[in-house]
Amino acid sequence: MNGTGPGAGRRWRRAITLVPLLAAVFLLLLYPLGLMITAAFRGAKGWSLAPALQVISSRVFASALGHTLQIALTATILCLLLGFVLALLLNLAPFRGAASLGRLVDAYLSFPSFLIALSLTFLYGNAGLMTALLAPLLDGSRQSASFLYGFWGVVLAEVTFYTPFVLRPLLAGFQSLDPALLEMASGLGEGPIGVVRRVVVPALLPSLLAGGGLCLLLTLNEFGIMLVMGAKNVITLPMLIYGDAVQQFNYAGASIIAVCDAGLSLAVFALYRLGITRLGAWLAS
Repeated sequence: MNGTGPGAGRRWRRAITLVPLLAAVFLLLLYPLGLMITAAFRGAKGWSLAPALQVISSRVFASALGHTLQIALTATILCLLLGFVLALLLNLAPFRGAASLGRLVDAYLSFPSFLIALSLTFLYGNAGLMTALLAPLLDGSRQSASFLYGFWGVVLAEVTFYTPFVLRPLLAGFQSLDPALLEMASGLGEGPIGVVRRVVVPALLPSLLAGGGLCLLLTLNEFGIMLVMGAKNVITLPMLIYGDAVQQFNYAGASIIAVCDAGLSLAVFALYRLGITRLGAWLAS
């Protein structure tokens, strides 16, 4: 009873094994985050919210926030639609090579985002193949033929890259869907659209929410695609952080924007967790 038995020894060993993990979390996450917050809210005269309020109220920050939300929401909605259609085709309309396509999707997830953006520039850039083919239809101007360096070009690149991040949870959701439910719905007179609407969509809601939440978080913080494509008229929060920190050496301003960006990501994650909880309660009732 003196606290030195086998149980106490196991607790000590567990505590000791946690020390390296806690140290790594502190050094890799908490310490840099603390430095960023300090740079954002502490100046020569001490702690103050005035610099942060000045940055947040600026037109540049408002424009970057608007572009970030517009691109992320548009790309996420299109990824959900395209991923859902592809999941339906792979599972409800099987064809030869569907399994190989599924493995290709898994391999595609390992690609860096900037690689997709670079490949699109070879097709739709100012010197791209498709741009050269479309130029005669647009007064022979390759500059006017290329749409890649604007809003929809960025959305195209993000949809191309992030759709597999939605497709993979949907394919996993289809694995847990009982085929008997589909046959029963068809036997009761439901057409293909009715089966999808009444059976498939409710069963895949958790997968849709998981894929959509992940896609929204990733597109909110996408940097590689924006950097490679160089869309000058579409500045997002990550690009604004890069410009302040690397190009202008304004570390205080970059830290303020980074704190806002991190807060936005945490808010989206909190909404995602709330949605998962509410959906689980609704499905259980």
